[in-house]
Amino acid sequence: MKYKNVVLIPARGGSKSIKLKNIKELAGQPLIYWTIDAAVNCERVDKVFVSTDSETIKEICENYSKNNCEKLKVIDRSAECSTDEASTESVMLDFSKKVDYENLILMQCTSPLVTTKDIDGCLDVFKNYDSVMSSVIQKRFFWIKNEDGSIKELNYDVNKRPRRQEWDGLYAENGAIFIISRNKFLKSNCRLAGRIGTYVMPADTYYEIDEELDWDIIEMLINRRKKLGDIND
Repeated sequence: MKYKNVVLIPARGGSKSIKLKNIKELAGQPLIYWTIDAAVNCERVDKVFVSTDSETIKEICENYSKNNCEKLKVIDRSAECSTDEASTESVMLDFSKKVDYENLILMQCTSPLVTTKDIDGCLDVFKNYDSVMSSVIQKRFFWIKNEDGSIKELNYDVNKRPRRQEWDGLYAENGAIFIISRNKFLKSNCRLAGRIGTYVMPADTYYEIDEELDWDIIEMLINRRKKLGDIND
């Protein structure tokens, strides 16, 4: 069967920073469920796939029983794509050998603040580009080190420091969503290729879960969203 839009959620079992991070409970449910919630509730997504090498993660995902759970399927990841050195692109290639689709929506479960609205927004942008990434706007000044150990500004002129309110800032990847067509991906072997567009997400989605401190910050942000009623069902 060929699908138009599919979501791929990579979920390796060998997390080094936080053991079995992808299924550790975050704000009342396994971390990966937050991304699954957003994906299965998007009407324009035909199927949601979790790719994993872990039987434990597989069992947790197969027990997902919330609304639209029938759209979720767990597929086994090959051993070659399950090493510490394996790239996400290698997982996408492995997936593309198993599933026939038109457009691939890559989502990371380490970005649990993503919503169904964000997926729809990325798909809207994708109509006009070859690939799309989600981003946040950052108004930070970056510097790089010279060979002599001194530093120099990277993204502004130190003699003409812009005022924040007069500066558009820069787009920073937040790692939540990437979209690319099957044809474009298989030609480039890269999640982003051709004319690249971006969908801007709220500033708090800049946080990704890599370390324990990130976990505490994101749990606080989710609980705040719950109080405001701005959260996936």
